[in-house]
Amino acid sequence: MSDLLSELLQSRDYLLADGATGTNFFAMGLESGDAPDIWNIDHPGRVHALHKGFVDAGSDIILTNTFGANRYRLMLHGDQDRVQEINEAGAQIARAEADATDRPVVVAGSMGPTGEIYQPVGPLSIEDGETAFAEQAKALARGGVDVLWIETISGVEEIAAAVAGAAVTGLPVVATMTFDTAGRTMMGITPESAVEHVHGLDTHLLAFGANCGIGPGTLVDTVLGLKRGAGAGDILIAKGNCGIPEYKDGEIVYSGSHEIMAKYARLARDAGARIIGGCCGTTPAHVKAMAEALRGYVPTDPPEREQIEIALGPIAPKAPEQGETGERKGRRSGRRRRG
Repeated sequence: MSDLLSELLQSRDYLLADGATGTNFFAMGLESGDAPDIWNIDHPGRVHALHKGFVDAGSDIILTNTFGANRYRLMLHGDQDRVQEINEAGAQIARAEADATDRPVVVAGSMGPTGEIYQPVGPLSIEDGETAFAEQAKALARGGVDVLWIETISGVEEIAAAVAGAAVTGLPVVATMTFDTAGRTMMGITPESAVEHVHGLDTHLLAFGANCGIGPGTLVDTVLGLKRGAGAGDILIAKGNCGIPEYKDGEIVYSGSHEIMAKYARLARDAGARIIGGCCGTTPAHVKAMAEALRGYVPTDPPEREQIEIALGPIAPKAPEQGETGERKGRRSGRRRRG
């Protein structure tokens, strides 16, 4: 059983992950409303090209094109019976590109949220969620991934279901949550309490962190919150969006320049992240700028809020302290797509 990610983390101070999937595929012809995951079957050459672009840019970790390839998300397109086919194909494509290079590259099996609301507020039980994630995880394992990478999670019920489902494969598991609502997840979870929650799971996570969100500045601030709740041996992940999304000429574009993402990468290291990548809007060119910024960089003290905002722009204001819940009535979790 592969444990490449652990081996690399033991021998290196940091690892560079990849960037966006969806926004890069839109540039290749993906239409709004289409499922990027189906491209593993219909347009494998384009998926190969994106993975190769990130590997060539310096990524040590590439995520499979399977973010929405669980049965609940695929049901929206009538493809709920193709979970095995789509996930195996996605894993095999990424595996081929990782193996084609002359250095070790980790293939991470991307597992995004179901998009369903969990009991007691919604209809989905943790057990049914776990079953769906296990189905996806097993297919990714058969396709040859090194690690299961759960991402863009908002609620504690869903992360419990996802981690338990991924764990049935025996592969290492990592996870990231999205803190995009006044310093919390959409379901009201703070970075500090998220760390406390994952520490209480039956399965030990190899790494934990944050992805997506509002922009690179807020993401770095979130990592500082994760660090406050983390233990000495915890490995933190930072995978922030490439700037702030803006609507221009009929499409969504991201404001982050190569220079911004290079600064973000260094500040994420200063904040305590050991796995650093990009999310929505991040191209291979951005990742290359991040790789160059991190090469030989010696982290300094954790950045202050003012320092982050000067470098990366405003940090989203945080909500007043209040009670936290796993699911909030009337809010549907996980509709966001990675990248």
